[in-house]
Parts: sequence; structure tokens; C-alpha cells
Amino acid sequence: MANITLPGTVKKAPAGLSGFDVNSRLTANQATSLKNAGYDFCIRYVPRMETTATNNLTHNEAVIILNAGLALSAVQHASPEGWTPTADLGTTYGKYAATYASETVGLPQGMNIWCDLEMVANDTDAAAVIAYCQAWYNAVLAAGYVPGLYVGYGIKLSDQQLYQDLSFQHYWLAYNGQDVATRGFQLIQSDQKTVSGITLDPDRTQNDRLGDAALWLSL
Repeated sequence: MANITLPGTVKKAPAGLSGFDVNSRLTANQATSLKNAGYDFCIRYVPRMETTATNNLTHNEAVIILNAGLALSAVQHASPEGWTPTADLGTTYGKYAATYASETVGLPQGMNIWCDLEMVANDTDAAAVIAYCQAWYNAVLAAGYVPGLYVGYGIKLSDQQLYQDLSFQHYWLAYNGQDVATRGFQLIQSDQKTVSGITLDPDRTQNDRLGDAALWLSL
């Protein structure tokens, strides 16, 4: 595949900015409209596996988002509710997230790619969730990206386990998530809303309790 690169530089996210995550592909007019509505960053989705879905982030869309003046980050689609995490699955999904980000989108190394952790099967024990997350972390890190964890609902881990038993240093709080002991969060999500006809989840940036920030791409 031909080398593809995106404009911009990987930067620390300043605290106090408003943005959004959205599971639909943005046009240039929509990206500009959202920028004009007061948003400063956009988080878009990459797939878990090779897929025919049409709403994943592409290289062309990434250029549109950046040229609209929005910083860009990427999160991998969550598995359907009731899924069973394993270490092998973490490796598979993490490798694919990084490969897609690099070869299809052209996202540069050094920025966050986020693992969406939520709604695991009710009979899942904490060890399986930890194994999945660590395998995903290792696969993404090996590809040169900085793994982040979206902390959603029904994850079967305690606040302490999220901090002590995982290697992540970047956490994003879902609107229905729980705390991460000691570190806390760099991104905070609010409940879904519609802006300029686009359904999205608002987010805001902050430095976590250890002083660290999210890493994204911006012009």
C-alpha cells in the first residue's frame, strides 16, 4: 500500500476544550459547522476487524476534519453487548486498530488510539478483562501508538484494578462510566445530543490527577 500521511502534529490536548465523538462520517460542511458551533476536537471510529461498514474513519475524512480546524483522535468500535474478552482477542483487535490507523487513515505514531471497554458478558471475571486490555495495550504500543482506555459501563473492574492492574496512562470517562483510582481522566464524555443535525456525544478535555493529557493530531 502506498504511504499516506496526514497534515498536522501530535500534541498534548489542552485542558478545557470541548469536542465530540461521533459514529458517522463527516462531510466538510458538517465538520465546519461543528467547529463553528464551538467544538475543538473530534474523535472518530476505527473497526475491530476487516469490515464492510461505511462509517469508519478514512484518510479523506481525517483531512476534512483537520482542515476544518478540529483536532483528531481515534477509538476502536466496541464489541456488541455481552461479549467475552480474552487475551487473544485483545491482541487481534489491537493489531487491527493500529494497522487500520496507519495504513488506511495515515494517523501518525505517538498519538492516542482508544480501546472502548464496556458491556462485557455478565459472567466475565476481572482476570479475563485485564488480560484482554493488556494484550490490546501491548499490540497498539508495539505499533508506535499510545494506547488509551475508554471506561464504559459494565466492565467488571474496580477503580483500583483500572489503575493498578493495567498499563494504560490515558483514560477517557464514558457518560455512564466509573472512576479510575489515583489517575482519573483526560477526557470526559457527556450524554448524547444532536448538533446541526448530527448525533454525537460531547466530550471535554482536562489534565488527569497526575497532570497528564490526551495526545491527538492537530494542525
